[in-house]
Amino acid sequence: MKAEFALLAWFMRRCILQLGRTVTKQLVGRVRRFPPPKDLPARKLCPSKHMEGQCPQEANGSHPEERLPTSDLAMDAGSCAGPVKTGETVIAEGKAKIIFPSANEVFYNPVQEFNRDLTCAVITEFIRLQLSAKGIQIAVPGEEKVEKVVVDLSEGEEAGSEPAPDEEGATRAVAAVGEVCKEGVRILEALAASGLRSIRFAKEVPGLRAVVANDFSSKAVELMARNVQFNGVGHLVTSSLADARMLMYQQKAEKHPFDIIDLDPYGSPATFLDAAVQAVSEGGLLCVTCTDMAVMAGNSGETCYSKYGAMSIKGKFCHEMALRIILHSLDLRANCYQRYIVPLLSVSADFYIRVFVRVFTGQATVKASASKQALVYNCVGCGTHHFQRLGKMTSHGNNFKYSAASGPPVGPSCEHCHQRHQLGGPMWAEPLHDPAFVQRVLSALGSNPGRFGTQDRIQGVLSMVTEELSDVPLYYTLDCLSSTIHCNTPSLLQFRSALLHAGYRVSLSHACKNAIKTDAPPSVLWDIMRCWERLHPVKRERLSDTSPAFHILSVEPTLQASFTVREDANPKSRKQGLKRFQENPEAYWGPKARAKAGGGISTSLQDKRKLHQNKRKERAEDGGHLKNLPCKRLKEGSGAGAEKCCPSPEPAPEPVKTDSPPQ
Repeated sequence: MKAEFALLAWFMRRCILQLGRTVTKQLVGRVRRFPPPKDLPARKLCPSKHMEGQCPQEANGSHPEERLPTSDLAMDAGSCAGPVKTGETVIAEGKAKIIFPSANEVFYNPVQEFNRDLTCAVITEFIRLQLSAKGIQIAVPGEEKVEKVVVDLSEGEEAGSEPAPDEEGATRAVAAVGEVCKEGVRILEALAASGLRSIRFAKEVPGLRAVVANDFSSKAVELMARNVQFNGVGHLVTSSLADARMLMYQQKAEKHPFDIIDLDPYGSPATFLDAAVQAVSEGGLLCVTCTDMAVMAGNSGETCYSKYGAMSIKGKFCHEMALRIILHSLDLRANCYQRYIVPLLSVSADFYIRVFVRVFTGQATVKASASKQALVYNCVGCGTHHFQRLGKMTSHGNNFKYSAASGPPVGPSCEHCHQRHQLGGPMWAEPLHDPAFVQRVLSALGSNPGRFGTQDRIQGVLSMVTEELSDVPLYYTLDCLSSTIHCNTPSLLQFRSALLHAGYRVSLSHACKNAIKTDAPPSVLWDIMRCWERLHPVKRERLSDTSPAFHILSVEPTLQASFTVREDANPKSRKQGLKRFQENPEAYWGPKARAKAGGGISTSLQDKRKLHQNKRKERAEDGGHLKNLPCKRLKEGSGAGAEKCCPSPEPAPEPVKTDSPPQ
């Protein structure tokens, strides 16, 4: 009976608490819906660059019809930045300082500093190109005054030079960092969390008209508004509490698209891509991050297909294939609205991938999209891969004819090892980068040393990007080629020299340390490995008759490879010792836990890893991880099976000794 009364009391207490919360929410909602009395003065904003009684949209120079629906919560949170509270910390990154709570209510990962630095560098050069066409220069603090050649990235035009000053000798307008540029760009950070990225845009990137920092979490928007006021960028950055998709659809419907849209979600961006390709302006920049690499790298091909419309397969080239899958997905969604993408930069780093693409409109170009996609036939035995384009485009004078491609490019089994093929894709089969644009970013970084905290790594990665063969999809790895035939691995310079001696092109890849990108056919690669095996023979008698190594080594090479090291076999980025593949600077450098909707103290990731380590294996029955509670049936001393119950890890108390004789 006592237990029943206790349960009833607990239930009634829960009902009363829930009723109190509901009534409070209704009262707060009524207060917000009621307009303020007419005889009261207008609400004053916190001391900032806003004018008194002026809304942030008017203060940052945007038009009245471009005002975004900002919630009361966002406005109230931004009305007073307030000092740093107890339990909060201030995180400095770039020129921004962010107030961050100890509770895990808002997501932040310091590993992504490279991502944010690279984004600032790319957006700066994109804005430089956009404003130079309008006769406006940008001023970046610390940048040396050097003449820059402006590459026109507009569709169908060749690269040109920077426009000259006016004939009357008038000085061109200059857009500075931290100032509102009426002819500048509008940026949307759709999933802003703490607002760090948007604040860095406002304090480090010139030529901005407005920055909208949006999030669906009320806790995140409250913190974001505080950080905006804390950094004094309220004249540029506006916080917004809305669903990112609805916000982008609304701006598209009102015909006020964003010039730059940044998508950096926790996990997959698939649900936001359709709205993003519509809400970006003509020739605008779309920046997308994917952190669901387990899905995109082949662990769950069916999940990858449901999100991105492509099957991912396991292979050494999985990181570059992930880049090509997201580009395929972006182009596929853009094609539905007679739009198409032009990649500027695609990077695989750490545990995520990051792509920067421009979006254009053109029905004629959309017709060629099928010829830009390809399927991948990957051999499960030796790792040889072949490509099958989905479409074919042939030119007839000034006209083009589009038709289905012919195939397949392989037989029922691999010609080298007689194993079966896996089919992956479709994926983007065109270049991943715009070399001219990447070179512009590199030149800007060289003229402004020390601008970013991860500048050395950015320069190393972009230098490798400029050296990659843009017309060769995917790559092989030296360790995979060697392990297939069970021989020791040639050095990188030896293998590259052998390909160069044979008359083929070869390059490295920023996505993998020991990658080989080459236009040589797979038969040439295996001939080189056969020649290497002749110099370093393996024990043939130990090879199985059905193994890939047996079938490959049983064929005589038709090419006599030369492994003499050539001078041009060593790329410039390797000679200069640039930071191309950074080692983790500290332990547990990687993804962080998702922010909790209700807040609460974040659980240590190290403790979580230890808890889930070997969770599918049998644990030693020490009982240390069990609850120290006595068995109910053992306590009562009755019930079926009471004699089989095990006591709790704690020993039972010893019975009290008495002097009375037993009865």
